Amino acid sequence: MQFVWEVAHVLCRLGDGIEDLGLNGWQVRTLRAIQDCRTSVMGGHVDSCDACGHIAISYNSCRNRHCPKCQGHKREEWIQAREADLLPVPYFHVVFTLPSELNPLALHHPKLVYDSLFGAAWQTLETFGKQKGLQMGMIAVLHTWGQNLSLHPHLHCIVPGGGVDKKGNWHNLRSDGKFLFSVKALSKVFRAKYIGELSKKLEIDKATREALFKKNWVVYSKRPFGSPKSVVEYLGRYTHKIAISNHRIQQVDDECVRFSYKDYRQNGLKKSLTLSHSEFTRRFAEHILPKRFVRIRHYGVLSSTWKRAKFKQLREYFKLKPKSTEPPRTFLRRCRCCGEGNLVTIEVFGPRGPPASYIGICQSESNDPVS
Repeated sequence: MQFVWEVAHVLCRLGDGIEDLGLNGWQVRTLRAIQDCRTSVMGGHVDSCDACGHIAISYNSCRNRHCPKCQGHKREEWIQAREADLLPVPYFHVVFTLPSELNPLALHHPKLVYDSLFGAAWQTLETFGKQKGLQMGMIAVLHTWGQNLSLHPHLHCIVPGGGVDKKGNWHNLRSDGKFLFSVKALSKVFRAKYIGELSKKLEIDKATREALFKKNWVVYSKRPFGSPKSVVEYLGRYTHKIAISNHRIQQVDDECVRFSYKDYRQNGLKKSLTLSHSEFTRRFAEHILPKRFVRIRHYGVLSSTWKRAKFKQLREYFKLKPKSTEPPRTFLRRCRCCGEGNLVTIEVFGPRGPPASYIGICQSESNDPVS
């Protein structure tokens, strides 16, 4: 079995050097949580298989949203909650990207810069919808990274291809399967909306403002998804992504870390990049969002406010079945010994480590998180 390198291995090699990177307290705290995830430092539990009786020790997860090992369950739970909100209409994938000139501001004022990105993206789509007399909707997911861990803030947005008129009736904007709106028109409006939104929060000097208006901003739009199912699959890939997954890390030694990335300037050619532990950690930390910052947001007909007040009417308009009252699916932990039974927790232990009575009979320690 091939050894799997992790971000945690880099952090362990760097050790106390994390304190010398000039990071803020929240970033350091997050990195320490990732480093300790599923180790004895977090405490854990003893599990028994209900089929073969195998005993295994599992350490607790940190549950941090930036941790490469803690996103699986969160992603599945979120997708379940969204499945009931899908409408039988075309959905489009739109990406709003900030120019690199704003990276210094993003490093020093991340909350203001990213809040403005969400606000400007929705204002842009809302403006185009209102021109047609329609209230549109959007689910937006913030990503701040490029493939090489550089700072590259952008929003991945799922946009229903239509909207609701004043009478509550749905209207599709296009029926020819092409792009939702003109990309050039979207880009120009987005640029103006963003600069206006950010100017309300930060003072932007004249030179920076002129440079931003001279820049051609990028809004990328794909053709519609094939089906509502493909929308769900897309959500699963993007909603709980982090800056780098463990499977991309190829090697960690005493000095450096090597990881794979795709060079989209060369049509997605797969390459490798080697960085020192400190540089890798510094880049990774740039993508740790401020405390309590919401990185998945819903707008318009997909917002929680709309769903509480009017979404039932919209479902009736499409003659959809009422939402299921069944409890959400539970994710059982399968026994790795027999592959058939489920693991049942029989004892919980704290940071002191597992009870000595179990250590001798446990042949392996799983990496399953606490359910």
